This record gives sequence, C-alpha cells and structure tokens, in this order.
Amino acid sequence: MKKVLFLALFLSAVSARAQLTDTFADANFTQNPVWTGDAAAFQINSAQQLQTNGPAVTGTEIQLVTPCAATTGTTWEFWANLKLATSGGNYADVWLMADQADLKASGTKGYFVRLGGTADEVSLFRQDATGSPVYVVNGQDGTLSSTTNNLVRVRVTRTTQHVWTLERDLAGGTAYVREGTATDAIHQRSAYFGVYATYSQANSRAFTFDDFRVTDATAPLLTRATVTAARQLDITFNEAVAASQVAASYRLLGSGTPVVTAATRDAADPTLVHLTLAADVPLGAHTVEVRGVADAFGNVAAGPLTATFQNNGFAVAPTVNQVLITEIMADETPVVGLPASEFVEVHNASVTAVLDLAGVRLLKPGSTSAAVFPAGATLLPGEYAVVCGSTRAAQFASYGKVFGLTNFPSLSNAADQLVLRGKDGRTLFEVSYTDAWYQDARKKEGGWTLEMLDPGNPCAGAPNWRASTDATGGTPGRTNSIRATNPDRTPPVLLRAVALSPTTVRLYFAEKLDSTAAAVPTHYTLTPTAPITRAAPATPDFRTVDLTLATPLTPNQPLTVTVQQALDCVGNASGPATSATFALPAAPSPGDVVINEILFNPRVGGVDFVEVLNRSSKYLNVQGWQLGSVEVTGGTIRSEPISSGPLLLPPGGLLAFTTRPDIVQNQYPASANATNLVAVPALPTFPDDAGTVVVLDAQTQVLDQYAYSEKQHLKLLDQTDGVSLERIRAAGPSEARNFHSAASSVGYATPGRANSQQQTEPEGAGLLTVAPELFTPDEDGQQDFTTLTYQLEEPGYAGSVTIYDAQGRLARQLVRNETLPTRGFWQWDGLTDRGQKATVGYYVLLVELFTPSGTKREFRKTVVVGARL
Repeated sequence: MKKVLFLALFLSAVSARAQLTDTFADANFTQNPVWTGDAAAFQINSAQQLQTNGPAVTGTEIQLVTPCAATTGTTWEFWANLKLATSGGNYADVWLMADQADLKASGTKGYFVRLGGTADEVSLFRQDATGSPVYVVNGQDGTLSSTTNNLVRVRVTRTTQHVWTLERDLAGGTAYVREGTATDAIHQRSAYFGVYATYSQANSRAFTFDDFRVTDATAPLLTRATVTAARQLDITFNEAVAASQVAASYRLLGSGTPVVTAATRDAADPTLVHLTLAADVPLGAHTVEVRGVADAFGNVAAGPLTATFQNNGFAVAPTVNQVLITEIMADETPVVGLPASEFVEVHNASVTAVLDLAGVRLLKPGSTSAAVFPAGATLLPGEYAVVCGSTRAAQFASYGKVFGLTNFPSLSNAADQLVLRGKDGRTLFEVSYTDAWYQDARKKEGGWTLEMLDPGNPCAGAPNWRASTDATGGTPGRTNSIRATNPDRTPPVLLRAVALSPTTVRLYFAEKLDSTAAAVPTHYTLTPTAPITRAAPATPDFRTVDLTLATPLTPNQPLTVTVQQALDCVGNASGPATSATFALPAAPSPGDVVINEILFNPRVGGVDFVEVLNRSSKYLNVQGWQLGSVEVTGGTIRSEPISSGPLLLPPGGLLAFTTRPDIVQNQYPASANATNLVAVPALPTFPDDAGTVVVLDAQTQVLDQYAYSEKQHLKLLDQTDGVSLERIRAAGPSEARNFHSAASSVGYATPGRANSQQQTEPEGAGLLTVAPELFTPDEDGQQDFTTLTYQLEEPGYAGSVTIYDAQGRLARQLVRNETLPTRGFWQWDGLTDRGQKATVGYYVLLVELFTPSGTKREFRKTVVVGARL
C-alpha cells in the first residue's frame, strides 16, 4: 500500500498543514503527526500499520490522539482490521471529534465511529458530557461478523448543515455502502482525533489501523454577530478560522456605521472573532458583511457573508429598584385562565438601560438556597419577563420572555417576602405581600395574581398592589391590568423606638428608607444627650435603623429620639424633625399589664382580638410574651407568642393583638387605631360562650387573667357578635364587674384605642360615692351605667346592694352578701332583675354593710335613670 503523510495542526498558520493524513509510511506515530496517549501499548507493524500491543489483560483500555480541529464541512476516512470476534468487551472507537485528549475521561465530548461491540456493528455515536453514548447513525447489526478477520474502510461526512453520512466497505476498498444519514449539531468544536480500543486477554494485538485522512474542503460560514460592548462586535463562524485576521475583511453596512479597526481571533475559541470599532454601534438593527476569510485549513470564503444583529444597548448590572417584581402568582388554584404554576413577573423600569440579570438572585430571606439568573439573561428597557421554576418554563412559552430557574422559591398563599439581590449581594428590590393586598375576598382564594399599580412607586407596599382585573387572572409578560399613576408623596415617619440593649436603639419607620441617608449617625439625636456612634439600616427592606450609643442607657429613664433628616426610597424627605419617646425596658411584675378589652365572638368574617394595657409607670418590652387560654378541664394554659421581636409598651400604652389587623381595621374603621394593632401568627382558642384569657411574660409569669362570659354583655343587646367587653377602670380588678359591653357609638369595640366605657377613679375619701347620679342606659357610650364606689377603713366587710324605684318597689338585687376588699365598686347597667330596662325616674340604692364585728350599717344613695330625646 502506498503511504503518503500530510498533517496540519489547526493552530498553525501554514495552510499546507491544514488537513490530517497519516499512513504510517514513516514507520512511527511520534512525529508528523504526533500521537500521544498510551504510546507503549501501540506499535507500527511490518505492514506499516498502527497496531495495538498492550497488556494481555482482560478489560484493558488503550488510546492514542492527535490534534485536529475539523468539525463541519468535513470528511473523515480510515481503514481498520479487527482480527477477533467483536463483543461488548472487544471493540474499537475511532474518535472523529473530541474536545479533550483523554478519550477515557468522564466528560469528554464529541463523535466517534464504533467498530464491533455487542451488536457487531459499524455505527456513529455522539458522546455528551454525561450519560451513555447516543446513536447518530445506527448501523446494521452483525456487519462485523467474522471471528478472526473484520476488515473495513469507513468514510464519514458532515455537511455545513450538520447532516452526517456514514459509509463503509467491508473489503477495505472504496466501494462504499451507506449505513445511514442523520442531522446532529450538538457539538461544533473539536481539538483531537483519536483511536480507542478495549479488549480481553487474548486480543491485545488484534487491532490494526491505517490510512487516516481528515479533509475539510469547505469555506467557513458566518453564523451570527453579537454586540458585546459599546465598541465591540463578536463574529461567530461554523468552524475554526485562520489565526491571523484582517480588519478589512469586515464591515458594517449602512451610512453612519463605525469602521472596523481591528479583528482578533479568540484565544480559546477558534470559531470566534472579536471586532473593535472606531465608534459606538448605533442602537437598532444592523448587518455585518465578511469577505475573504479563511478557515484554519486554508479554505477561503470569498463572500460576501452577512449576519444581522440588534443593538439594544450594552447590558449593565441593575441598580436599586431598577429591576422590579411587578406581579405575583402565589396561589395558582383554582385555575382561572393562567397556567397552574406559581410565578413572579420581573420588569425593567428603566427607559434606556438594558439590564444584565446574570448572577441576580431571587430568594426568600432566611432561605439556604436562591434562584440565580443565568449568564446571558437580560431585560430590555421597559421589558417584562416571567420567572418560574425550571420545570415550568414551557407552560409560559406563549407569554413572551421566560426565565425558568432552579431553586425557584415556593410562595406562601397568605403572606411571604421576596428579595432580588445583585451578584454583589446588594438588595435590588424587596416586597412583603399578604393576601389582604388583593382587596377582594374572592380573588384571594386562588387563581388570580397580585399586580403592582405604579412601577414608579416601587416601595409603597400594600397601597400599590391589588388583585389583577384581567379575565385570565393575570398579565404575565405584559403591562399590568391595573396599572395607574400612584405616586408616593408622603415623607417617611418614625413609628416607634425600642431599646434592644443598653447601647442599641432600634427605630421603626412607616416605609422603606434610602439606605445611604439612613446610615448617617448625625441625622439622629437623643434627648437627654447620648452620643450616637453608628446608624445601621437593616436589609432587605430598610424600614428599621439600629443606633449604637457611646454610653449605656439607664433602665426606665425616658428619652426622645429625633430624626433630623430622612429620605424614603423614592426620595421624599422627612421635612420637620420626627421623634419618638422610649426607654430601656424594665422587668414586669404581676398586675403591671392587664387585659383591657377582648373580642371573643367576632362577626361573620371577623377575628378575635385581645387588648392589653400597661397601667404601671414602667417601659416594658413584650418580646417573648404570650397570650393564653385556660382549658375548662384540667386548668391547663394553652398559649401563643405575641411578639417574636422587640415591641415597646410604654406607661399607659395599649396594644391589641390579632391574627388579622386588616380585618379588625375594616370592621371597626372609626374606632380602631392601626398603630396599636399587632399581627400575631395565632391566638389561643377563646370559646364564644365563656373562657379565661391570660397574659404571660417571657418567663411565663402570669401578669393578668380575666374570666369572660357572654353573660357579662349588656342584656339589652339584640346580639353580641362583634361586641367586645371593655375594662371600666384601669386600676380595678380583672373581674366581671369591671367589664362592660363596648358602646354602640364606637361600633361596639375600640381595638387599640381608649375604651368607650372607661372610668377614672373617683376623687375624695368618702365611704360611698355614686357617679354619675343621672345615667342613660342606651349603649351610646355616654353615661351608660352608674358606678357605686366604696372605700372601707378595714378589711373583713360584707355587703349587699338593693335598688328600689320611687314607689319603693324592688327593681334589682344588685349584690348579695358579697365579701368586700377595702376599696372597690359596683356598676348598675339600668336593668331590672327581669332583664328589662328600668323606666325613667328616680331610684334608691340601699347599701347594707356588715362590719367585721357583726354590726350592720345602712346607706341610701339616689340615682336617676334618664333617656335621651
């Protein structure tokens, strides 16, 4: 056989060495070309053929490779003889394309022809980075059927359109028979050509190869052009191009387009050429033209070759509030019209910047994982995109741009917090939603999205979100159905301050702050003076700022913190100084805090609440406190936490705890104080007929308890659903006689506000006082009942109170032989013993007091039951 040797390495600039040919006529494989690998396991035999000569051990794998970059528009030819019976343990692979030199290594990618194997075939395979080889052309089984002499010549071609053809001649000549054709474009880069053999003990010298020829006779094709910087354009070809590139081969078509000043082949990817331009590429669509470019094997594309590209501006990393979450599908069922999948929508709020989202993370604070946007993820100015789980992306294909991300967070239906963070860790956007934001009881049950009204007001929270009005349930990938102008013109307000420790004070604001301005210590002052050394706004929502003090605070000493300057996240200034009073909290004692109001039987759609009052002179921190309910059987207290974080209760302060402050606010709009409504995850169960509510501190010490009952409500009420029981006197006991139904004039409850039925302690030291002497029991909150207050000189008294009308007829037996403390009171609600409202007129209260010595003392007090005209 005549042998001719010709080789060109793909990195050489000498076109005469552009193609691989090796017939081993020089009787070696160590030069012209150089083969590397398991060199000791191969030899050149007397027939000038490459022959295996490895260890005679079953399961041996040996290989040789030589550099070759041919990929498309290429023909591969070789001759082989396998002098054995092929099987699953005896076969040869001839690698046409391999991306690395070790053909045995996991992760090597490319294409190879298999000779033999279990199917005794000649077939073309593709090998990906993971998994088993995949057929490209599955040749006929049993083609190599000899047990001693399987002779074959193989030819494989790959067109520039990636159509593969596999042919073979079992006589070793060139009378080729086609095994099949197939299209496969998965791998388009190569670095090596090689042979690989695996065999059993008896077949270590049974493989011979010859006449390797790799021919690329096609010119390169231009596949795409991409703007990568303001003055840089990347040109990609279908195959490796010559190392030396000339700027004159490239130009942008059209008037006003910049000139190409330099063309450089990429150091790692020989199919890629970087063009440098004399000026910025104008925005819009353009065409690049290429002429006279050669591939790495000397084939010249005379051209013109052209590719169009779009310049939408060079992508930049997003800044704060530049990439927004503008729509949330937290509860996808029941399906209204959108895919049954959770998703969020992101929006580029900029009108000029293209945003590079690569490395941006979507997460829930506290989570150990995040959904990360991949390289190449961009948002055009004003563009919207759907973000969902990686397995759900296909469901949203018709909605425009979709990012299917691994580790997409599971969204809670009732409430959750989502954050977008830049790859540098900065918080770009935060939203903490609840199902109250829907403002629609039907839509919050599922199938509808929450939409942002005004992207220009991204920090507003609840006032800037509500349920979609689109008939399909939402508007993923496009302008929101409820979009409207909703600007934020409200300056930031300081809500409260809490001393976390003797040297740390936390400030709570009503909205998100500009974190840079919030971090300036001189923007805050303390009176009495206490130097502030540091101000640290808390990520991710920047609604709180921690101040570090130079000197420690004294417990229970009131201070005032003043915010001299603050900006919210859209730039509104705080204007006049805003302030709050606080103190380093003291430890509570039983009786310091008492139950002030309870709603245990709410209206339809309503929720319970419990209000507490700090009647001490102490500043108290309710963090770790609990509300409990005493079980009827066994007396066990079942409790729930009411504040996991710091929460100050100042002297005389009120806090009302409920699972849904928004519902309480909506049902009592005129009487509820939202500032004092505190959301809790859960409340204990409070039966509608009767029960006992308990307040416990962080050490589970009982501070107060009150046994309520529906029978304590005013008998004149037609129904008591939604009517709270209010404490009458702050200093009085937590007993039924010190509670009364809330007045109708305030909507039957005062959560977070002073009680409608509250009374102050009467002044003076008289034995018996009555106030008011004229009362109108009509539940309007004005003199609805009269109170008989007593003050005794010693303990041990007992007493009875009987009420008669002006004619001396018995109206009400109010108290019967009750053991009395030295100070207390009774209330008369104007009802008779029959539960009827007493008629208008004078009434006499006969008070009988029995002294510890057994003597009896009688007193008479007159009151008037009136009526409003």
